[in-house]
Amino acid sequence: MTAKAGSTVLRDARRIVVKVGSSLVTNEGRGLDEGAISEWCRQLAALVRDGREVVMVSSGAIAEGMKRLGWKTRPHEVHELQAAAAVGQMGLAQMYETKLRENDLGSAQVLLTHADLADRERYLNARSTLLTLLGLGVVPVINENDTVVNDEIKFGDNDTLGALVANLVEADALVILTDQKGLYTADPRKDPAAQFVHEAAAGDPALEAMAGGAGSSIGKGGMITKILAAKRAAGSGASTVIAWGREADALVRLTRGDAIGTLLVAQTPKHQARKRWMADHLQLRGAVAVDAGAAAKLRGEGKSLLPIGMTAVEGEFSRGDVIAVRGPDGAEVARGLANYSSAEARLLCRKASGEIERLLGYVAEPEMIHRDNMILTAASA
Repeated sequence: MTAKAGSTVLRDARRIVVKVGSSLVTNEGRGLDEGAISEWCRQLAALVRDGREVVMVSSGAIAEGMKRLGWKTRPHEVHELQAAAAVGQMGLAQMYETKLRENDLGSAQVLLTHADLADRERYLNARSTLLTLLGLGVVPVINENDTVVNDEIKFGDNDTLGALVANLVEADALVILTDQKGLYTADPRKDPAAQFVHEAAAGDPALEAMAGGAGSSIGKGGMITKILAAKRAAGSGASTVIAWGREADALVRLTRGDAIGTLLVAQTPKHQARKRWMADHLQLRGAVAVDAGAAAKLRGEGKSLLPIGMTAVEGEFSRGDVIAVRGPDGAEVARGLANYSSAEARLLCRKASGEIERLLGYVAEPEMIHRDNMILTAASA
């Protein structure tokens, strides 16, 4: 493996996304499990005190809504699912707020749809919000926005959502807490010869062959969705652990280096994965020209690109599009995600960041391209 393996993956992780499924959150559909949620929140607080940043992705809104509405089976009609989610989300958010507050942590509810992350501008907005919350020491509690989704924009399961959030915030690790100990080579309920998988490479095709279908009538996921989520998370360099959600102190022990559950190791380091993604998989929509001073700061100091260093704007692009940064000689210095559209960028050329609000009426970011969203081109790196 090219990435760090074994106990060091979680021990060294500084930003962690934790995903819990409906069957755990609602105790197999019997209503929100206050004791379990309290225990996870206690562990999240321990991780934060240890200097880590944590994001919770929690299922359970539909299941809790079903319980409150007295429904025994999961409905099939989209409008009924949306109604159940609307009812259940109230209790879910309140429970996390209460339990995190008991551990001296602030919380924030964030509801996402697939469209939020497919659209580059909304992607950047969601990313900025989540990173700001983490910087404030607040724990974001994320769920799919089931009250507005339909079949075309639905994630389909919160394992996928967990992986997308891990990509969004550039997490070091994704921990999927489930009602199983981890991954086996076959279904242990049917095959007594099934072997437990302690560690494997995320994205290994053999893993998908091992995983079974959906197991719970309450949630939609199964082991296959977790395997695919780990593969997706690995695309941005995040390794994944699949573990039993009721394992004592699972989150704390994982970050101490204990071998719990199944570890699926990302094969590409996080920063290299992001660089490859931005360099190879995104089409340039335009460019900004910069002066020699700005080019030197980008090349030599790894600084963000500020509007004051821009001299011209090429092409038409929107916030969130990938654009090139060209030096005075026209050569590409870097590329990255634009915080402002081409029309706005033209107004900002040669202007100080403190003038952005006066010129545009709002401030998205003080930078045109933040250094975290920018890579130097091969000629400049």
